[in-house]
Amino acid sequence: MLPLTKRQREILDYLSEFIQNHGYAPSLEEIGRRFNLSSLATVHKHLSNLQEKGFIRRAWNRSRSVELVPARAGGRALELPLLGFVAAGHPIEAVAGSETIAVPETLAGKRDSYVLRVKGDSMIDEQIRDGDFVIVEDRKTADNGEMVIALLGGTDVTLKKFYRENGRVRLQPANPAMQPLMVDPEQVQVQGVVVGVMRKY
Repeated sequence: MLPLTKRQREILDYLSEFIQNHGYAPSLEEIGRRFNLSSLATVHKHLSNLQEKGFIRRAWNRSRSVELVPARAGGRALELPLLGFVAAGHPIEAVAGSETIAVPETLAGKRDSYVLRVKGDSMIDEQIRDGDFVIVEDRKTADNGEMVIALLGGTDVTLKKFYRENGRVRLQPANPAMQPLMVDPEQVQVQGVVVGVMRKY
């Protein structure tokens, strides 16, 4: 499946929660009200994009006909190692696991990749929630603004945006209630760069 924009992920989350609560999909008007979209054409465009990317199905001749699609039919999936948890919040001790998880081929990185499960909500403004899975490309360097898995002091791992500033490294959360971590370069090792996010419904 192709990656989602922030608004597309928000709408997909709303569809999932609405269907779970009501047993049927919301109408175009209800989606529009939820996201303050006055034009139904805009709602229709968002749903069309979600359908083209393989996340939903719709029957054109029925209202409330949206269905969530767990994976695109015929799409290839790769089994990637699930290496434990990463903290989207305070750093937690690094833990390695031996499980694997199926990941759509289009979400896997170009290099060796692995999957971590997110704990915490420091990246909530990037639509990454507690319990989500992040697909990580195994890289030891990152550019400013990339979302990284950072190893701190050789023992703790955390999920943050990466910035080099004035000879130090800023690990920036995507949650206004949380403060960035400022560390010396020798205290942080980039373990990988996030290239995709999955949520299991």
